Amino acid sequence: MPLDISGIEKNNIADLSLLDKYRASGDIKFPGILFEKYMHLVYGVCLKYLKDREEAQDAVMSIFEKLVVELEKHRVENFKSWLYVLTKNYCLMRLRTAVKERKKEAGFIKDNIPFMENIYELHPIDRENGISDKALEDCIKKLKQEQLKCIMLFYYENKCYREIADKLKIDELKVKSHLQNAKRNLKICLESGDE
Repeated sequence: MPLDISGIEKNNIADLSLLDKYRASGDIKFPGILFEKYMHLVYGVCLKYLKDREEAQDAVMSIFEKLVVELEKHRVENFKSWLYVLTKNYCLMRLRTAVKERKKEAGFIKDNIPFMENIYELHPIDRENGISDKALEDCIKKLKQEQLKCIMLFYYENKCYREIADKLKIDELKVKSHLQNAKRNLKICLESGDE
């Protein structure tokens, strides 16, 4: 029995018609209709490569945004095939980026960039300078919320960067940044006597 390709051709003609309407009007609803038609395909490809449902769902939304931009640059003759390739390339690029990030993180660890500071050496307050607990407490209260949480967890609960990052659901480098900014702000506050 010969393969009936008339349905495939009709489908492609309908897709091309929507693409032509988009080119003529610039109305985003036309690629939206096309994207909705093939969203299951996009999600399936994302899930295959990214192997995480939430990440795949995020990718589907990002791919739609990319699709609108790319359609302005390219003349597409077979939308379904083109969308498949666009989706696959997007996922591969996302995976490459993730690998680079992991290598970068591994480099920080390998180069001995400290993810846990020495409390005594790097504490923002030198107790021998006669700074009162009240003054310190007042300055801590003035910190931004993220900085305050990091200072409390690090200095008062003796948590390491990784524990703080997990608890606050942020990156370890962000924890380090918040701690550095908090220490700087505490030093300025205490030196100015602005508690």
